[in-house]
Amino acid sequence: MAIFNFYFTSCVLLLLTLNWRTSIGHPVRTLSPEMCANCSSLYKSLLTSIAQLRSNKELCYGIPSDRVVVGSQADTVLACAPSLPQNSGCMMQKNPPFSESECLKNIMKDLAYYAAAFESYLETPLQNPVNTTAVLKPVQDTIQSLRKNCSLKPNGENDSSEVNTAKIWGNESFNNRLEMCDMLRGFYVRAITINRAMGYISSGDYKK
Repeated sequence: MAIFNFYFTSCVLLLLTLNWRTSIGHPVRTLSPEMCANCSSLYKSLLTSIAQLRSNKELCYGIPSDRVVVGSQADTVLACAPSLPQNSGCMMQKNPPFSESECLKNIMKDLAYYAAAFESYLETPLQNPVNTTAVLKPVQDTIQSLRKNCSLKPNGENDSSEVNTAKIWGNESFNNRLEMCDMLRGFYVRAITINRAMGYISSGDYKK
């Protein structure tokens, strides 16, 4: 009986969560096939760049930490989850439609957060400001390109007003590097999720 109650409760919670995700009214907007292909390519490039940053000597080389800090408050994992099939395990499961606009909205929140975090990091005391700026700039450029060209808002308009990175960095270079490396691990994990979401959007399976 205890197992049944746990199973039933899990299904109810899942339904409530999914219904919350899809009950919010948003205009139905989508990326065009060409735009989707270009954005998917940029996101793959971003993932590769983040992986390279994690082993770069200016940032994470010799940093003794295994923490993974996502930082961003966006609900990307939930918003970009594929619609569950009817036989997913919950007998009363309704199959809510995947919202491309909601998924992309949360991805843009992620990008706004990391753009602000990188920008503010470069304003902290750095061991080697010139080299660190050169290392981060390609990733910053990719993020800005994604925010400008892959947003569903008109003219790439995006809202950074919710981004607050003031408490991330301190006055010690080593501690800031430690925080940056933890953040890069989290960003890498989030970038994997984003790439999977873009693959799902590109496939168009949710439209069937």
